[in-house]
Amino acid sequence: MGFNFLDYLMLQRIQTIYLLIAAIFSCGLIFVFHLWTNAQDVPVYAKDDMLYLAMFFGSAALSLISIFNYKNRKFQFVLGRLNIILNFILLGLFVYVLLMAPGESEISEKGVGIFIPIFSIVFLVLANKAIKKDEDLVKSVDRLR
Repeated sequence: MGFNFLDYLMLQRIQTIYLLIAAIFSCGLIFVFHLWTNAQDVPVYAKDDMLYLAMFFGSAALSLISIFNYKNRKFQFVLGRLNIILNFILLGLFVYVLLMAPGESEISEKGVGIFIPIFSIVFLVLANKAIKKDEDLVKSVDRLR
């Protein structure tokens, strides 16, 4: 009856894996892949702009908070929805910056990093579907009692 870290994180639940992958995308890959290359051929990373960095770290934090709130599935689901909204806002900012007037833009080439919010959204949607499935299962078992 010792402390088991895997039981604490509930890694046997698939939504925990999805949330962990979303956190890795939001927190780790932003330092690996650049968002775009400016007119001077210098790659621009998320760490170069505090707004983008804060939004990516906020997304990762929401994913991690959601992992540790595995006992409260409704709250976990709400955090997932907020995280999806945050990633859509981040994606909207990227689209806005990329679609500025072509003559005034300082972006010469798009990077892989602008697609990170899309991958995060996919894994967050999968996590929310699994959370909803768990919640429905618990409700159906409670009805049988």
